[in-house]
This record gives sequence, structure tokens and C-alpha cells, in this order.
Amino acid sequence: MINLLVTGGAGFIGSNLVEYLLENYDDYKVIVLDDLTYAGDMNNLKSVTDNSRFKFIKGNICNAGLVEHIFTEYDIRGVFHLAAETHVDNSIEGPRQFMETNLMGTFTLVSEAYRHWMNGPNEVKLGYEKCRFHHTSTDEVYGTLGETGLFSETTAYAPNPPYAASKAGSDFIVRSYNRTFGFNATITNCSNNYGPHQHDEKLIPTVIRKALAGENIPIFGDGKNIRDWLYVKDHCNALATVFHEGRAGETYNIGCDNELDNNYIADKLCRLLDEIKPKEQGSYVEQISYVKDRAGHDRRYAIDATKIITELNWKFTKNFEEGLKETVQWYVDKYAE
Repeated sequence: MINLLVTGGAGFIGSNLVEYLLENYDDYKVIVLDDLTYAGDMNNLKSVTDNSRFKFIKGNICNAGLVEHIFTEYDIRGVFHLAAETHVDNSIEGPRQFMETNLMGTFTLVSEAYRHWMNGPNEVKLGYEKCRFHHTSTDEVYGTLGETGLFSETTAYAPNPPYAASKAGSDFIVRSYNRTFGFNATITNCSNNYGPHQHDEKLIPTVIRKALAGENIPIFGDGKNIRDWLYVKDHCNALATVFHEGRAGETYNIGCDNELDNNYIADKLCRLLDEIKPKEQGSYVEQISYVKDRAGHDRRYAIDATKIITELNWKFTKNFEEGLKETVQWYVDKYAE
């Protein structure tokens, strides 16, 4: 049995990844480290809590003593690092926590993995040759795009909000350990995810939650900000693909060529709700309203996923219309509980 550490495993993408790993790899035991801040929820892991190959540890990735204990106690042989402060609005209101968690937390994990797996620069311990650290990042590190163009792995970093800056810094920490010490690490930068377990503060859950509550559905600015939407299970498949098959030291961008603006997303969600849980009168679309734009709101993100598609034969499988309908039904059921 190979022990893997998944940080942030009680969060949105992390919990979906834990489910994916346990479903698809019988030789993995998955140890989750999560501090259960507002974005982490044990309910996200209820499908795996009785699995003998699952272990949960509550704790902060900045706690060096705890991280050292986990690596030693469980002889960790691989890491999927997803723990991070992620909400852009929160990073604008209070950036310090983002710097502490995303920068120092990443450093704490990488430095302990390096100590556990290697004797020194470019000298891997006997038996630890296949150990790998995978760092999950975001397309927001690249800044914003105009009406044309795509983010590729060679796009210069130009983060705008503090959240993006902290994630860019964490990418550089991981990269430096690979380049300086020969540490086996990979990085992925993904587009916007959607699907089950996402925190209520994010766009898609917010639209559904506000609609069902009969409240105004707030859309920033003119609603024309564009994102490339990726189903979370397709993202998990990509993470596993890079972890197992990606080249050490490489970055892979993950997207699915699905550019849509917030106006389309809000309208589509409302019309799906009209079908799944219709109002007594009218359409949920009537609840859409526009609020003051977010400070420094990036206009457009779009991913060029050519590298992961051509080098690793990865492809997304979930049709957006199908995935969004399943997602709406999941949240309707959740908010009915």
C-alpha cells in the first residue's frame, strides 16, 4: 500500500480528488490534512469516511511539527497539494492569511517532502525514487487576457489580486525545489471548476442558492467577465494523469476550451432551475441583478491545454450542458436538506 497525502482534501476540488483516487487506485491509502476552515467541510468526505484506505487529520499545513509527524508516521510517498486560501474577495479584504497559508504552507510541505525523500541536492534516498509532489495552482497567476489569446505554460506570470499573487509565489517555491535540488515535482494551472462540493461563496452555488431563496442574484459589473469552465472530476483525472505520467519539473495547464461569461452562466442556471424546481410564478432569471464590480476584476481567462492533451493523452469527458444540469440538481438537493 502506498500512502499519499492530500492537503485541503475536505475542500471542493480536494474532496472530489480523494473520491477519485480511492475509486480508481486500489493500492493507495489517502491521508487527508485539512484545517477545516470555512472552506473545508467533513460532509464533503462522507462518501469515503468508512473506507479503510482513508485517514483524516485535522491540522494546518503551516504547522511544521505536524507535517513532519505525518511524513514520518505514514511514510508519505506522494503529495497532492491543494490546501489554499482561494476566494479572491477575501484576499482583497484580508491578504495576510493568503500569504501565510499559500506561501509558507507550501514551503513547509515542500521542505518536509524534500527532507523525507532526499539526502541532499539531486540525491534521492534508496526506495524513494518514485515519490512525487504535485502542486495544484490556478490560471489566475497569468493575469488577464484581452478578447483573444490563451494562457499557455510559457505565458509570463502577471497576477493581479493578492490571491493570485500568493498562488504565483507558491508555484515558484515548488519550481525552485525542482530546479535547485532535483526534487520530483509537477505543477498544474487550471481554469474555473464547477461541480459538487463547491463552497457557497462561489459563482455557481451563489446563483442557485440565491435563486432558490427568492433573493437577488448578484452579478459583478456588467457580467461579461469570461472564464473557461472545467468539470471538477475531469480536473481530478487530469491531476492523477500528471502525477503518474507528467515529466518532473514541468507545468501543465488544464482547461477544456469552454469560454463563457457570467451572464450566460447565470441565465443558464436560472433556466435549468426553471425546469428542475420551477417557481410558482415567473422565472428565476427575473432575480438576476448587477452589483458594483470587484476591485481588480480580471476580464478574461482562457487556457491552452495542448500540452497535457498531446503529451499525456488527457481529455475532458463531461459535456458542459450535461455537467451543469447534474451540478444544479446536486445543489437543489443539498439546499433542500
